[in-house]
Amino acid sequence: MDYKSTQTDEANICIDSTILKANIDKKLDNLAKMAGKTMDIQGFRKGKVPANIVKKLHGKKLEEDATQECIRELYDTVIKEQNIDKAKLTSEPTIPKFDRQDNGDIKLQLNIHLKPTIDLGDYREYIPQINPIKVSKKEIEDRLDNLANSKTTPTDIATKRAVRNGDFVLIDFEGFKDDKAFEGGKADSYSLQIGSGSFIPGFEEQVVGMVYDETKDIKVTFPEQYQAKDLAGADVVFKVKLLKIQEKKKQKLDDEFAKQILSGDAEATMAKLTDEIKEQIISENKNRYFMDEIKPKFMENLVANYSFAVPSNIVDQEINQLINKKLGAMSEEEITQLQKDEKFVQKLRDEFKQEATDSVAVTFLISEIAHREKIIVTDEQVNQTIYYEAIMSGQDGKELIKQYEKKGYLPAVKISMIEQQLFLKLFNEKLDSKKPATKKPENKKQGEKKQGKVK
Repeated sequence: MDYKSTQTDEANICIDSTILKANIDKKLDNLAKMAGKTMDIQGFRKGKVPANIVKKLHGKKLEEDATQECIRELYDTVIKEQNIDKAKLTSEPTIPKFDRQDNGDIKLQLNIHLKPTIDLGDYREYIPQINPIKVSKKEIEDRLDNLANSKTTPTDIATKRAVRNGDFVLIDFEGFKDDKAFEGGKADSYSLQIGSGSFIPGFEEQVVGMVYDETKDIKVTFPEQYQAKDLAGADVVFKVKLLKIQEKKKQKLDDEFAKQILSGDAEATMAKLTDEIKEQIISENKNRYFMDEIKPKFMENLVANYSFAVPSNIVDQEINQLINKKLGAMSEEEITQLQKDEKFVQKLRDEFKQEATDSVAVTFLISEIAHREKIIVTDEQVNQTIYYEAIMSGQDGKELIKQYEKKGYLPAVKISMIEQQLFLKLFNEKLDSKKPATKKPENKKQGEKKQGKVK
């Protein structure tokens, strides 16, 4: 089979060829004969259906299959004759040109895409400066106060009074829209902290000043983006009855409290709990610092210091995603205005080409570095992560895994986990390398001063 091969760059090969109608017809005849041996058509013995009858009944589909066989044959020939390593292929070939001629021949352009060859060298030198992670005394105190507050149960106030901001209240309420009670708008003995912002805007402020057993109509407007569409932006009235006012008494932060938090540790003390809280905050701050500040700079440095060709089909996919994201954030009026320009799609593609190219390049770089660093994430670990996140958010873990699998999200989750592990490994090692070495105490037998030679 004749073809012209052009190496666009190290990651892309362009094949130009003409598939002759005679070759398509030959394969079509073979397919028809094979189909006739299995078909059961009235008037013919089973397996003895003539090829011309098969072609008459299924000619269009057979021609499509014959054409695909010719394209596959061309592809396999190129792979073999050009000595292309199949392990380097990123996907099936793309076909940007498919022109059927008047004589039935097909002029075809077939593009083959390869994984880039990357000489990593010392990629660690592109990790930016990482500063030591610090935690303030106030951060520790605030975390301890929040922890103590979460372990304290509200109790009834000693003396009846009006509701103040910060109080915990028990209320009965029922919501009405256009004088009709709406679903999900009723609760009895509902516990609410005034000022927490956990209820509809404007509700908590109107509870302030209520007294025991008082009933009050509270008028509020649901947010425009409220999840229940029939209530979004709606004006409603809640009939509210105040049952109790409660408060949380300040928890004493002592060793007994530490034992309550560090359950199972008989030797728990406030000092020990404080140290654990400090390490927890440092870990959280470090991860946030790594991902929000160090990771973007590192990726920028990688893009700036490595140059290699990337598969054009993956760049096109990334451009499409960027365009869809931009269009999704635009109003219908803005999109209509854009569409008046016949070249608006091409302009968008040109606008996003460099960003998409850089994004694809970084993806290949991170994959290569992760391989060098021996970062491995198994399918079981992916499922465990999804399951855990589902449980933490009150969802069914097994069902969420099925949804991810059905939507094709699992590979993306795995890539994200690999990146997370890689960045934490590299950045932690860089941070640790900056820590001063701990000096070993000198052996007293060697004297107070260590003698050495001046060089």
